Formats: sequence, C-alpha cells, structure tokens
Amino acid sequence: MRLSELHTGEKGVIVKVLGHGGFRKRIVEMGFVTGKEITVLLNAPLQDPVKYLIMGYEVSMRRDEADMIEVVSSQDIQKVQNQQEVQDLLLDCGKEEAMYEMAKKKRHHIDVALVGNPNCGKTSLFNYVSGAHERVGNYSGVTVDAKEGIAYFEDYEFHIVDLPGTYSLSAYSPEELYVRKQIVNHTPDVILNVLDASNLERNLYLTTQLIDMHLRMVCALNMFDEAEKRGDSIDHKSLGNLLAIPMVPTVFKTGRGVQELFHTIIEIYEGKIKEGHIHINHGKYIEKGIEDVRDLLYTYEGVKRRYSTRFVAIKLLEGDSQIEEYARTLPHAEEIFTVRDKAAKEIEQELKTDAETAIMDAKYGFINGALQETEYGIGAKQDTYEVTHLIDHVITHKYLGFPLFFAVIFLMFEVTFTIGQYPADWIEEAVAWFGNYVSTYMPDGPLKDMTIDGIIGGVGSVIVFLPQILILYTFISFMEDSGYMARAAFIMDKPMHKMGLHGKSFIPLIMGFGCNVPAIMATRTVESRRSRLITMLIMPFVSCSARLPIYIMIVGAFFAVEYQAFILICIYATGILTAVLASRILSRFLVKGEDTPFVMELPPYRFPTAKAILRHTWEKGKQYLKKMGGIILVASIIVWALGYFPRTPEGTPLSQHQEQSYIGRIGKAIEPVFYAQGFNWKLDVGLVAGVGAKEIVASTIGVLYSGDSSFGDDEEVVSGDTKYSLLRQKMEAEGITALSAVAFLLFVLLYFPCTAAIIAIKNESGSWWWAVFAIIYTTAVAWIVSALVYRIGLLIL
Repeated sequence: MRLSELHTGEKGVIVKVLGHGGFRKRIVEMGFVTGKEITVLLNAPLQDPVKYLIMGYEVSMRRDEADMIEVVSSQDIQKVQNQQEVQDLLLDCGKEEAMYEMAKKKRHHIDVALVGNPNCGKTSLFNYVSGAHERVGNYSGVTVDAKEGIAYFEDYEFHIVDLPGTYSLSAYSPEELYVRKQIVNHTPDVILNVLDASNLERNLYLTTQLIDMHLRMVCALNMFDEAEKRGDSIDHKSLGNLLAIPMVPTVFKTGRGVQELFHTIIEIYEGKIKEGHIHINHGKYIEKGIEDVRDLLYTYEGVKRRYSTRFVAIKLLEGDSQIEEYARTLPHAEEIFTVRDKAAKEIEQELKTDAETAIMDAKYGFINGALQETEYGIGAKQDTYEVTHLIDHVITHKYLGFPLFFAVIFLMFEVTFTIGQYPADWIEEAVAWFGNYVSTYMPDGPLKDMTIDGIIGGVGSVIVFLPQILILYTFISFMEDSGYMARAAFIMDKPMHKMGLHGKSFIPLIMGFGCNVPAIMATRTVESRRSRLITMLIMPFVSCSARLPIYIMIVGAFFAVEYQAFILICIYATGILTAVLASRILSRFLVKGEDTPFVMELPPYRFPTAKAILRHTWEKGKQYLKKMGGIILVASIIVWALGYFPRTPEGTPLSQHQEQSYIGRIGKAIEPVFYAQGFNWKLDVGLVAGVGAKEIVASTIGVLYSGDSSFGDDEEVVSGDTKYSLLRQKMEAEGITALSAVAFLLFVLLYFPCTAAIIAIKNESGSWWWAVFAIIYTTAVAWIVSALVYRIGLLIL
C-alpha cells in the first residue's frame, strides 16, 4: 500500500520510494529509506499535509508526495495472514516483525522495463529470462503491446515489461507515445535500455532521451558477438562512465552476459552502484532555452513528481503535441508557452534551424563526441551487412525481386498442400480408428451419437489440418525472423502506394495470412492514420490460416490433386486482388487524409535458429489445439444438438431428419438468401456458424455430413485422390457442383474472418462505426462476387 493510505496512529515499514530524478533523491535523503519504520502522527486541519515520525524526528509531507512511497502496514499483514508463510512469521515474531519481513520481501521485487529500438533483441531477452514465447520478428513493430513476465535471480523477483520497439520518445508514432506513457504512468524501478552493439550510434539516440528523463538505467550492449566479429572497438566501461550508465556486453541468443546484466540491475536498484546523472549539453543557445522553460516548470510539484522538468522543457521546445497538451493543464500555462516561444525563436535565429531539428542535431553531436572520446571504431572485417548487401542484390533486383517473392509464396503453398498431406492422412486414420473404437464399445444412445457425430465428426474434421497450419506458420516465421519480410515491404512499397496505402502496410497484410487479429493490431506500426485505417478494413480479404481447413476440405473434394495447389493460390490471389480494389476505392472515396513518408529500417539478414522457428510454430499449434478443445468443440456439439433434435420416428432417412431438425429449419429459413450462389442449407448454416471462427465452418460441414451411410461406409479410411470422394458424393447428391463449391470458397474468402477480428478493428480504429462497416461491406462483397461467379459460370459451362 502507499504511505498516504495510513491513518493517524498507524505504522508502516518503507519498501521503496517511487518516482524518479531529483524528487526521489530528495525524499530518500530525508530518511525515507527501505526498512525504516514510519508512524502517522497527525493531519493538518484540512487533512493535508500530514506529520510523520521517522528515524526519531518529525517531518511533514503532502499526501500526493506520500502517495509515491510504498509501505507495508499491519493491514497488509491481515490481508495475507491466511498464507502459511505469514502465519509462521506471526507465531514466531509477532506482527511488527512480520511487517519488516514482508517489506524486505517486497523490496526484493524489481520492476524492469525493456526499452530499445526495433530489432535490438529486447523480446529475445524477455523470452530467455521469463520463459515467455513472444514473437520476435525481424522488422519494426512486431511487439505492438507491452508484454509482461516474471524472472528470478539472486533471491530477487523481476517483473519485466517488454515495451514496443521505438527509435525515440517523441509523439510521432503509437509506439513512441505508448512507451513514454508506460514509463511516466508506471515508473519502473530500473530501465533496461537494450542497444544493438553493431549499430551503436543510432541506438544511443534513444538513450540520450532516457537520460533526459532522469531514470535509473542499465544498458545492455546486445549482439556484441556481431560487433566483435566485425572487429569493432567498443570500450563499454569508458562509454558507461561518460554517460553515467552501467553498460554490459550481452548476446541474448546464447545467454552471454545475462547474469552480469541482472546482477548490475540489482546493484543499481539497491544503491550499491552510485546513481550518476549527466545533463547532455545541447549547446549554449539550446541550453539557455531549456533552463528558461525548466525554471518555470520547477515551481510545480506535480510536474516534478511525474516528469523530469528538464525532459518536459526539451519536449516543449521540440513542439511535442502530447507534452504541450499536458502543459496547458498547468496554472499560468500562458506564461510557460510565452517563454517557450521566445526561447524557440532565439534558437531558430541563432542556429538557422527550428528548435526540434537543433536539439536532434545536438544529441547526435553529443553521441558522436562520446564515441570519439571512448575511441569507438567500426572494424574492417566482413560483417553481416556485407553479406546482406550481396543477398539484397538478388532479392531486391529490379527484374528478379518480384518473381522470387511469388516463387517463395508458391513454394509455401505447394509444400503446405503436398508435404502436409502425409501427416494429415495419419491424423485422419487415427481419428477414424478412434471413431470405430467408440462406435464398437460405447452403448447406443444420444451420448454415443454426440461423441461420434458431434465431437469426433466436428473436431476431427478440423484437427486433421493441423500439419498444414504448422507448415504455413513455419514459412511465415522463417520470413519474419530472417529479415526477408522487411524486404518484401521494401519491394512492394510502390505497388502499395498505387493502392493508396503505405509500404509498411504490407507487413501487417502478410501477417494476416497467419491470423487477422494480430495483423490488425500490427497496423499500429503505420504512422499514417489514413493508411492504418484502410489496412484494417481490407485485412478481412487476406486469407488467414483459419480458412485453410475449409479450402483444403472443399478443394480436396472437388479438384484433382495436380490442380489443388494452383486452385489454392488462385483463392489467395483473389483475396489479394479484392483487397487492392477495395483499397483503391476506400482511399479515393471514403478515407481521406495525408500519407506519411516511407521510412523503415532494413535489418541485416540473420539466419533464424531452428529453436526459435520451432517454438513459434509450436505456439501457433497450441493455439490451434486450444481452439479444438474450446470454441470448436462447443460449436460442434451445438451444431450436432441442433441437428439431432427434435427426434423423428425410427427409420426416417437421415436427410429428412436433418431437414426437420432445428438446424435444418434455420438453414431452410436462410436458404433463399444464398439461392443466387447455388448453396444448400447445410452450407448456409456453415457460413453463419463461421461468424464466431472460420474453423467452425469446416467442423459444421463435418458434423452435417457425418453419419450418413447412404453412400457407403463412413469409417472407411481412404487417401490420395479419393480421400474426400465420399464428401464429394454426398454434396453432389444434394446439388452442390464444382462451380457452387468455388462460389462457396469465394464467400468464405471474402466475408469477415471472425468476431475477434471485428473487435480488433473496433479497438484499433477507436470506433464501432468502422467495425460495423467492415462487417457490412465485406459480406456484401462476398455475396456479390460469389453470386456473379456462379451465375456467369452457369452461362459459360
């Protein structure tokens, strides 16, 4: 709890002082240190300030300052006294001693925020130390939210927050604002600033901004092995002394330096390493402007507790919109802006450039000087970038770039369909064997019918596609981790611009082949709101892996093996073409605004480790299996129950029973809506069920077409060309042709993927209007395209 929550006469033991910079230092110097007992003596007549007794003397403090001090009180002991450990303490040494022990334990909890540029290795460290399996993509913006994890070292518990990769703490992108808000609103005990040691000068720019914030900080010089391999000269101790920040060489892939890094965090947290702080000298005129604004800000206690006043002054001179908005809430805001404007004008007159540019130039000048002073040098040996340039010469070639990209995509689908077929056959055989076993030994009745036709027929019809899903994600993972995805965005920028989109939009669109939900979230990396919104709205046309089981089921049933990969590519290409057309229309008539320049880091190629790829693939596999045991299992049982009840007289043909069942009545009711596409009521029900998740379409078809023995033995396992022949016979008997099957695939492709994707659009756009619009317009496009294909096809064929 906080000190401000204690009442008169109550005691507490100090755990830690929150806040940063001069404010925290002043409070600690007054005696508010860890392990000291503090007693509330009395409140002022207006309840503020409050008088406390600490270290034998009395001190008065405002409540909002006391709110920055964490304590353990007898109330905390009562809240957790049911815990065995606390009970033992109370028996052995009483309540007061228990408070001291609990404060000591809480003191051993360290909040660490990982901050750094994209591709510096933050998430690799997060995964390494916390055991979390977060995604590590080799391009900007994979980490679009703060990920939290727990790690333990030297009797300390580390609460680690992996913040999004960002190049600065300005207000130009969602990542920059998010990181800054997290640091300010949830001030961590220690900032772990991760630097790419092979690209030190650029990475240190963010470090200089963190220095301005006056935070306790440790720097990890990550990828130090690459710098050593290149022959770089890095005197990390001298550089650390110059910047007043401990610097530890690390290689997160292997764990090198991680123990020393966390030991250093503990030492700076406990004060064993003296906290140093420097003021980066921006030059005579800029420093004068900073001091003029800072002197005004320093009179506001609320500003000092929340921010470093120097940081706020610098941001005001830069014209930072978010900081300006905050400054307008302060008393005498007009005076602050008058002084700021005068200082900015003087800087512009003297330096012949605006204040923001002058500050950025000064920071890079400081970095350059610091590196020169510590005799930093880049080695002459062949490095990753030389190899990267050789590979880029081919991959981004004027004539070879696009054919190579499409060849990779073709290879991905060909391998997914052909090699994935073998394990899929094995799983199908296992499912069929299990169905036979249950059918043989389980007594007849509704439970047996539900198990065979509902659970095994529904979940089993979807789980067989797990190998194809894993292969698809393996390819996507390799492209992301290797750096090829960033090159794909590079070569696709011009086509994307023609579509009315930003080049960076290509990365979320490619991610959409895996799952639309994280892809929609990844649109945060696109600085332009216009391009970000259009990318979200066309994302449903990008075929996610949830649709793959439906494609494989229908394509496998109606088309010969030699044409299946080609048909699958045509389906995906249709989705991409529709997305292009929709983007052009939306950008021209509906979503207006200015675009931003295409500036994106192209990291060096790095061959991803097999462990990283397998881990990512398995994580996606686990998510798929969880769906099997969750939403798809429940949906399959519901679909079975709707098709099973009400019961019809014994001997009624299955087709008649299904039509008279609840699901048959629902299907018949909506059948006229899809008359133009040539669907039957079973396909209609599948489409409606797919609103929750697209895998349910496949499971619904599996349930509705299971248990019908009109065309032979359902349990007979077949493979190769005849694997789906039974399903084709059943569907053709109900009037479903290859043409209506194609129309069905197009409808599945084009209407919105799932409820989760719509919620993601709402969250990222900030409005239900765009989410509802996505539902309506994608469904309308799906209906029109599928109807046109079916009706025109009937005229031609």
